[in-house]
Amino acid sequence: MLWISDQWKDYEVLDASDGERLERWGNYILVRPDPQVIWSTPHSNPMWKRQDARYIRSSTGGGHWSDHHLPERWQIRYKDYLTFNVKPMNFKHTGVFPEQAANWDFIREKVASAGRPVRVLNLFAYSGGATLAAAAGGAEVYHVDASKGMVAWAKENAAASGLADRPIHWIVDDCGKFIQRELRRGRKYDGIIMDPPSYGRGPSGEIWKMETSFFPFLQQTARLLSDDPLFVIINSYTTGLAPSAVSYAADVVFGPEHGGKTEAGELGLPVKESGLVLPCGATGRWMP
Repeated sequence: MLWISDQWKDYEVLDASDGERLERWGNYILVRPDPQVIWSTPHSNPMWKRQDARYIRSSTGGGHWSDHHLPERWQIRYKDYLTFNVKPMNFKHTGVFPEQAANWDFIREKVASAGRPVRVLNLFAYSGGATLAAAAGGAEVYHVDASKGMVAWAKENAAASGLADRPIHWIVDDCGKFIQRELRRGRKYDGIIMDPPSYGRGPSGEIWKMETSFFPFLQQTARLLSDDPLFVIINSYTTGLAPSAVSYAADVVFGPEHGGKTEAGELGLPVKESGLVLPCGATGRWMP
């Protein structure tokens, strides 16, 4: 299955070739590396030569932005309900993963149509796109990320989106430790979203490896589901991890108690120049 995020007006992939994407972020043109772009096509779009910034990888790891003609930050809007603060960061990122828009719409619709109070947990929550989508749908949201800076950024996005007064709990914590505390408290959630890293360290040096850490983490997280859950969304950008592996793990964990099934697939973005779709990571949506 392929979920295409094709409802953007402030963002688009103009072209993709030779390991790079040519993107428009509002009024600014960026060129960023993308390991999925394994093809070489003519750079016929004139914006290749008129970009405002290009991220260049270093042979020793990391990289830097060159040809930098960007403000410190600017805003882009998604539909009528989300506004994001964008800025060039280390490791090619901008603070937004536009392909996740397909999930944002799903989250907002599921919450809004539930017809009852809904509590949502967003783990590894980054700059808050899924948090804001759930809040826009009417949910009480617990937003958890180990990075104090990213949580602050997410709060800024909430304010920019007109959602600062919604019941969002901003929590700087290691996600595994937070889950253990929630289990002791007995708090339950109707929706859970997670975007676990391939590799990471918690604030106290906790090591996370997708291959060994994810499944036990998923098993613990499942214990936080309410008796009448709506969904669990699992995103992964881990190279080589098939969407069907995410689906299998979720069905093994959630199926015995709640039944249901996981739809798994890729998120994608349309490429203007070719009319094709750029693959952008795996996602699974479990529903009872």
